[in-house]
Amino acid sequence: MASVDIPRTVVGHILKLIRPSDWTKNVFVLIAFAFWAANAMATASAGEIETATKHALFAFVAFCFVASGFYCINDALDREKDRAHPVKCKRPVASGAISPMTAVVVGLAFIVAACAIAGSVRFGLLLAIVLYALLQVAYNALLKRIAILDVTTIAAGFALRAAAGALAIDVKISVWLVLCVFFLCLFLGFIKRTCDLVAAERAQSGWRSSAGYGDRRELDFLLGLSAALTMVTYIAYTTSEHAQLIFGSRSIGMTLLSPFVLIAIHRFWRRANEGGSDSPLSALRTDRVVLFAVMCYAGLLIVVLFMPVARTALDAVFLQALPTAMKLAP
Repeated sequence: MASVDIPRTVVGHILKLIRPSDWTKNVFVLIAFAFWAANAMATASAGEIETATKHALFAFVAFCFVASGFYCINDALDREKDRAHPVKCKRPVASGAISPMTAVVVGLAFIVAACAIAGSVRFGLLLAIVLYALLQVAYNALLKRIAILDVTTIAAGFALRAAAGALAIDVKISVWLVLCVFFLCLFLGFIKRTCDLVAAERAQSGWRSSAGYGDRRELDFLLGLSAALTMVTYIAYTTSEHAQLIFGSRSIGMTLLSPFVLIAIHRFWRRANEGGSDSPLSALRTDRVVLFAVMCYAGLLIVVLFMPVARTALDAVFLQALPTAMKLAP
């Protein structure tokens, strides 16, 4: 019986180490595919849609694997500091359930697997994975110990995910959309720093931020700034000529969904200041307001992008600016 229980225990610790619950963060890889599919369902062949779907899913898996690989390596490097934190001390390496060497080996295996998957799709996607890996190396070597640069590096990694999703299916992506993802993830990064600080303060532990975040007022300023930039770039994207050219009046529908983005942003800020978890999945499970905002946004976005009746209604109600590309067309 013991011979069966031990491997199960090890597998359980490894699953906890790679944090599959955080794979939801890689949904940004699928943004380009979702927006492409809104038009492709009516114009592309079944073979093209199947290929794009497969490539988008492979890109998603590749980023899940490379992110998990660096979670493992980060936990091995930060084990001593994590032991002083009231929440992070429960991680497999910090608690002693997994050895640092095992964590590094598992992490490298996941990174190699991610490169293999990306290389099977497109060379551009492989380059994106390699660039992400280099970004993580720079983060672990130096940038995670410098305030602002630490979260900026993390946010850049998520913006890279969005761009990589476009590379995977061979389409171009709007700079406004990339910036929107960047600022949203910048906000979520500062949410995490706030959660860490609040949890340590409440537990009266000896944990200190490696980047030097210790002033709640500074974090509140950074949260407010990044939240405002998220909203501005989201609206800038949905009202841009790029969006109008691709989606027509449906871009107006996307703009009208911005209040749900604002609701979710506010709830994450409140959860952070109450010492709640920074995990998006945890927020969806435990916060009904976050769940409401996300489900309404996602559901209505599907209606706006994929249901012809929504486009007809938006055409009938709202004025639309003619994109410059169409104005100049002969």
